[in-house]
Formats: sequence, C-alpha cells, structure tokens
Amino acid sequence: MLASGIWGVSKESIGRVLAAGAGGAVIKSISREPREGHPNPAVIQHGDYLINAIGYANQGMEDARMEFSELKKLKRPVIASAIGKTPEDFALVVGHLTEGNDFSAVELPLSCPHTPGYGTLAGQTTPDNTYRITAAVRDVTKLPLFIKLSPNSEGIGEAAKAAQEAGADGITMGNSLGPGMRINIETRRPVMGFGLGGVSGPAIFPVLLRCVSDVYKAVDIPVIGCGGVSSGKDAIEMMMAGAHAVQLGSAIYYHGLEVFGDALQEMRQWMGQNGYSSVKRLIGAVHG
Repeated sequence: MLASGIWGVSKESIGRVLAAGAGGAVIKSISREPREGHPNPAVIQHGDYLINAIGYANQGMEDARMEFSELKKLKRPVIASAIGKTPEDFALVVGHLTEGNDFSAVELPLSCPHTPGYGTLAGQTTPDNTYRITAAVRDVTKLPLFIKLSPNSEGIGEAAKAAQEAGADGITMGNSLGPGMRINIETRRPVMGFGLGGVSGPAIFPVLLRCVSDVYKAVDIPVIGCGGVSSGKDAIEMMMAGAHAVQLGSAIYYHGLEVFGDALQEMRQWMGQNGYSSVKRLIGAVHG
C-alpha cells in the first residue's frame, strides 16, 4: 500500500496510486489546524537516501474531511492518518476526520524526526506515551487502528506491546530515521530549509527490516512493514521478517507510480519460481 506522507494529499492522487496497482493507501497525516510546514528545500535526494522536512504540511481536519469524502468510489481501502501534540488532539482529529467518511482504518504516526512535539509527548515516544495516545483514539473509533512507530523509538518492542494493550489492531513499523542533515560547504549552511530532516529511502531498509522482525516477535497483532522498500523482493523480505502487509513511499521518488505494479509482478514471479502459492506462507518465515 501507499505509505503516508507521499502522494496521498488528495482523493484524486489516492485514486492514481490505486489505479497504479496499490492494494490500499494511507493519506497524508492530518492535524487539527492547517499547517504550512517547513520552508524549502523540504526534500533532497542523495544517492540511496532522501532527507525530508515537510513539517506535516496539510489542510487541517475541516478541509480534509471534505476532501476525503465518498471514498467507497475508489473501491480499495483508504486509511486515515492523524497527528497531534496530545492524546486529546489525536482523538479529536480522528473523530472529526472519520465521522461520515468511508475510511477503512486509522493510522497514527507516533514520532517525527523533523517536527518536534507531534506524536512524541514531551519529545519522547515511550511505551507510556504510546499507550496513552492509543487508548485515547481507541475510545473514539471502532475502525481498525494501526500505530506507526519510529526506528528511533525507545524500546520498539515495548512500545508495540503498549499499543497492543491499549487496543491497537496493528503496528506500522516504521518511519524515517534521524534527524539527519547535509551541509552546503560553499555557504556553510544546512541544505535543508529546516536544517534537519528525516532520512528515508533504500539506504534505511536494513534497519527497518530488523525493526519489523523485533516487533513481530513482541506482539500478537499484525505488523505492516515500511521503510526503504523499493521492489517486490524487498517486500518479500519484509514479509519474511514478519510483515503482514507492506507500504511503499520513497520508492515513488526513484521509480514513479509504476513501482506498485512492478513490485507485485516481481513478487508473483519469485513466488511462482519458489513454490509459494500464498503470501501467508511468507509471513514470519525467517522465524521458523
């Protein structure tokens, strides 16, 4: 499916992603009030990694609620994504965004390496904070609830367990690394407009693969693998590490929307050649 923060800024863009072969999509994260985000340059690409500091730029929950109406017409799952500074913020946005709309699930990103204060509570994503935010949102929605953790989180396995105990239906593992930075040596200034940014892209794939494996062993709820996935074989690795589903994001920068169809075809081909009749046989295979 499409990862949040990439491309999913409107219903029209979501439709294009689904038409390209994605099995589902997560919209861009929505906050209580509109946000302009950080100054440009907000995204830079260097080799096998991207650095981004979008700063959760979005239209706010009022306009987003109207933008993402009548989602059933897209005929595939569309997942809401909400951010906030407090558990009450998260609950308010989720309740408002999903009321009367056809979202199939909700995802909460509980960390951001370039926008301090959002999803971290006092600057930290701890098991306690994870529990508090998850529980607050669980009280306002009956939709499946996925908690998106960062590889920077303190005790990823413990945070995942806290989310499960608070009522989460799945864990999205994970988010960008960082923050990181690059410096323009001519001007002696950071390249990014914000100075810092989250690191994503193929270079972080091995780290996120290990994180998926850790979370799979820690919880009994499904895991969604995310981070640096750019091919069908990458997706198979994620599933063997324990992912029940896989999200692609930065891969669009490198390969365009065709990456969804290409990844699916590569998966089908490999599975056929290796005697796998169902993706269910891939999930957690590395753990025996």
